[in-house]
Order: sequence, then C-alpha cells, then structure tokens
Amino acid sequence: MADLREDPYPDTHIGGGFSDPAETPTAGPGPGFGGLGPGRRGGRCLSAVAVATGLVLVCHSFVPDVPGNPGSLLETVLPWTGLAVPVLLLAALCRRSVPAVVAALLLGAVWCALFASLVLGGRGDAEPNLTVVTHNVNAANPDPGATARTLLAADPGLVALEEITDEALPAYREVLDRRLTHFVHIGTVALWSRYPITESRRVTIDPGWSRSLRALVRGPKGPLAVYVVHLPSVRVGASGFATARRDDTLTALVRALDHERQKKILLLGDLNGTTTDRRLAPLTSRLTPVKDKAGTGFGFSWPAAFPLARIDHILARGITPVDAWTLPATGSDHRPIAAGLRT
Repeated sequence: MADLREDPYPDTHIGGGFSDPAETPTAGPGPGFGGLGPGRRGGRCLSAVAVATGLVLVCHSFVPDVPGNPGSLLETVLPWTGLAVPVLLLAALCRRSVPAVVAALLLGAVWCALFASLVLGGRGDAEPNLTVVTHNVNAANPDPGATARTLLAADPGLVALEEITDEALPAYREVLDRRLTHFVHIGTVALWSRYPITESRRVTIDPGWSRSLRALVRGPKGPLAVYVVHLPSVRVGASGFATARRDDTLTALVRALDHERQKKILLLGDLNGTTTDRRLAPLTSRLTPVKDKAGTGFGFSWPAAFPLARIDHILARGITPVDAWTLPATGSDHRPIAAGLRT
C-alpha cells in the first residue's frame, strides 16, 4: 500500500536545478511547424490560397465567358498570378508552416510549367534575314520624329504603324522614308518597307473604321503578304470585360486570312488582346505569335509607363521566328515591339 504521506510530486532534476511539475505549465501546441495554434490555422489559409491559385492556372479555360467575359479577363492577366508565389512562400515561412511552404512551391512549379518557356525564351537557331517593327504611335504623340528615330535604331526592313494622323504623317515620313523607301498608307495605319511593295489594299474588317491593310512585299526570299491591323479597344467597367466589337472584327480578320493565297504571311499590329485570351485563339491557331517562339521575357507593351500586358503583336505563317524584343518607350502610350525573322 502506498504511503499516503508520500509527496505525489517528487522534485524533478532539470538542468542542474529542481522544479515542481505541478507548477510547470503544460506545453501546448505553438505556432511552429505543424503546430495546432494560430500558426497552423494561418498555414491552412495560405495553403488554401495557393491551391485555389493553382486551380485557376490549370483550369482557367473552364471559367465561362458569361456576360462580362470573366474568362477572357482572367486569361488576359494570367501571367501575373506568378506574383502570388513569392508572397505566399514568404508568408508560409514566417508562419513556419510546412504544408503552406509545400503548397507555395507547388504553385510555383505549376506557374513555371505554363510560363517558364516564355520568360527564359531564347533565340532560334537560324540567322534572321528580316527585322520587323510594329508600333501604335498614339494619335496624340507629341514628337513623331523622335518616335520614328527610335524605331529605325532596330535597323528594320519593315515598319508598321497604327494610329497615324494626317497631321503627324509628314513627320514620320521625313524620318522613315530615308531608309525605307517603299510606303503605303491607308486610313490610320501605314507600312514602310525596304523591299518593293507590289500591291496594297484596305482590309475591310470593321466597316466603321479604316485601320487595317494588306500589302504584298517582295521580301528577301520571295513574296510576303503583310497585314497591318489595329483592332478596336476593350474596356473593363461595371458591365465587365467589354470585348464584343474587338471580337467581331477579329472574326472578320480571320475570314480574310482564310482567303489568303500567299504561303508566307506576316501580321503586325495592335490587337488589343493577349495571346493567352481565348478570344484570340481563332487567330493564333492560324498564325504563330513570334513572341511565343523566340525572345526572352513576356515583352509587355502596354501601358508604356508600366507595361502590364502584351497587346501589340507580330504573328507569322511560313516564316521562322528567330528573336523578339521590346523597344524603348516613345511618346506613345504603347511600347514598340520588334522581331528577327527568317523568311
């Protein structure tokens, strides 16, 4: 029988001293890795955000374009989801949550699987024999001459401009005509070429506007059908992502391309949409966006002060993309883009 006078809490030797277990607080879960306290709850929230963002990346095509076009808007900004990776990873490390760290790293892996090839990019194996530039110069550009000189610094064989006004056209011609002696101008778009332009016409894809043309250029390795296009703008407002007019014009452009007989096609211009936007799929299934095959980085072109999206494009068929890059900002709200091609 136990001695009832015996102390039920004998002194315990700890680190050279003595402590009474009855006075020692019971160790509970803390905020450490795998803890059950606030740290773990925060980790669960971070993990949930990482998983949800990953699902958006993987399943964005299932987001419906109900009124307001949320699917198209999401796909327009899709590359920016990558910003969530370092934010979530840093928060997970601060919370010391292993599951949240793993979730953030997995999100980073998913993002890299989709976009790493665009960011890393690189030049093609072939040597370019044609450099092309396209630029929405902005109708209110305060210095057309300086803008034209910026474009010529790329030593292009073709220059396509959008939003040209009758008042500014002489200033552009004064600079560009010196090096690119062949020229066609229709409405608010124009094309300068180092090579002969054998024919040109307006492409009627938006009856209310004259801002698209087709020219046949006798290029360095044979004829090229060159399209210069400026599609209608899109807006984000209370009604959502308004793309109807752009999409209708894009459909008409695709029909025109389906009737094109030339094997080599080059399309330059402001499409007011990104190649990740599903609404541009009918076009990108027919012509290859040069930036998707060559160059490094995303090459965002708008707005010029802090580019958020690449809405200016160079697309080709029957032509090999070798390199693609963005030129310095000019007096426009867009940045010019350029590509090296093997025709």
